[in-house]
Amino acid sequence: MAKWAINEEFLQQIEALQMLIKNNVAGLFGGNHQSKTFGSSCEFSDYRDYIPGDDITKLDWNAYARFDKLYLKLYLDERQMHTRIYIDASRSMDYGKGRKADQALKLAAALAYLSVHEMDKVSIYAIRDKKVHEVITGMVGKEAFINSIGKLNEIEFSGDSYISEAILPTNVGHGDGMSVIISDFLTENNFEDAIDHLASKKRHLFCLQVLDREELNPQFRGKMHLFDSEDLGKDYRKNIDKEIVKAYRAALDYATSRIRNYCNSRGGDYLLASSDEPVGDILFGKLVEMGVLK
Repeated sequence: MAKWAINEEFLQQIEALQMLIKNNVAGLFGGNHQSKTFGSSCEFSDYRDYIPGDDITKLDWNAYARFDKLYLKLYLDERQMHTRIYIDASRSMDYGKGRKADQALKLAAALAYLSVHEMDKVSIYAIRDKKVHEVITGMVGKEAFINSIGKLNEIEFSGDSYISEAILPTNVGHGDGMSVIISDFLTENNFEDAIDHLASKKRHLFCLQVLDREELNPQFRGKMHLFDSEDLGKDYRKNIDKEIVKAYRAALDYATSRIRNYCNSRGGDYLLASSDEPVGDILFGKLVEMGVLK
């Protein structure tokens, strides 16, 4: 089980990122909103739960009388988006000195924070074997973020993951936000169908591939006894020489290009991150360079 914590310094760093987001509607976090100007449209769109501090003039008192619960009316220009974050919780994500699992959790928390800052709804799931396990559902607002984000520490990384077979049966919503898949994508299992499914639902797609530095730049040489991290029954005895390392790097380039090209071809964004790379560098550096954040 991965153990980590979001400290005050981490939260301040993520919050400072908001200053880089152009007009609060640039990139993924707000880019799907038609507007952030409340009340400028008369066309009704949807309801959401009332949050302390909301404009009480937009409360639906008829709904309150029926359900004994406060609901806020949303109009076309202020429709609340729903960010859904899927974390690959397979055993292979627990590999490495930098632990891909820790990095995946931190990145999920950072992306969730950016979404709740825009008052969007956030749900976070763990993919293990062929199921999607709910970790946090329908989180809205910073207070909910602080109270709920620690649940990520409870995710156990074990077994295999079948991304497509897990996501396809779930209800993901149509055109109501962003879907993020955080994984090493080092699997023979199908992930393309999940990408196609999410793209067909008109959701903004973001594939975030996390690899350990040893996977990105292997240093070991000589006779090695290797085990498959997701199937410990499989082992390999190899004499690692320059040619094998060269072949491995070619295979890695193919694997990363495969997921990047597939994601991009479906209109999504793709990012490769190292497990020991500071989250701040990824957020302030790579995502800005990509144009995801401006």
